[in-house]
Amino acid sequence: MSNAYFSKNTFAFLRALDRNNNRPWFHAHQADYERHVREPFLQLIADLQAPLARISTHFRADPRKAGGSLFRVHRDTRFANDKTPYKPWAGARLFHERRREVAAPSFYLHIAPRDCFAGGGIWHPEPPTLARIRDFLVANPAAWKRATQSRAFRARFEFWGESLSRPPRGYPADHELIDDLKRRSYAAGAGFTEALACSSELHPFAIATFKRMAPLIDYLCAALELEF
Repeated sequence: MSNAYFSKNTFAFLRALDRNNNRPWFHAHQADYERHVREPFLQLIADLQAPLARISTHFRADPRKAGGSLFRVHRDTRFANDKTPYKPWAGARLFHERRREVAAPSFYLHIAPRDCFAGGGIWHPEPPTLARIRDFLVANPAAWKRATQSRAFRARFEFWGESLSRPPRGYPADHELIDDLKRRSYAAGAGFTEALACSSELHPFAIATFKRMAPLIDYLCAALELEF
């Protein structure tokens, strides 16, 4: 792809939304959201479909306006302390075809001022899913190390999320993967600049990131008995 998707206007809108996170302001500027955030992100998602299928035929880049890969701009405030109605960022989850049947890993792309990143994995899984991944780590440590401890992986990616301060109950404290067993999420990725987000390099960067992330996603799929 030779075209840029996002622009300085994208980040200007997201910064303004962060300062004016209320319904009257958003309604007055909704056309800017559509033009500078939603429409270009949906086009990017559509352009990721074919290369994603070459990584795995079981993952989907879905450019539908509703129910697809793009996260809604509206926040769910029912159980949140933060009652602001909108997300001052835009994100897309390239999901597994069986995500509605089984908790599944995904590839992910995030656009926000001073916080752009791409990667993948599974974020804050429920306890039964977390236990399945931990059990799989214990049973298959060599494959995990091949997927996540290579020099190339460690040079490009970092794991995200909190870890337990102590070993999870039922797992040996001296296990060789104890730091990984303590994780509460199994997600990793790499940040990138707003300049890259606004350039024609974003599409190839995202695909290259997803290709390098594929061994981690493949491992998590195996842990959850999903196809990759």
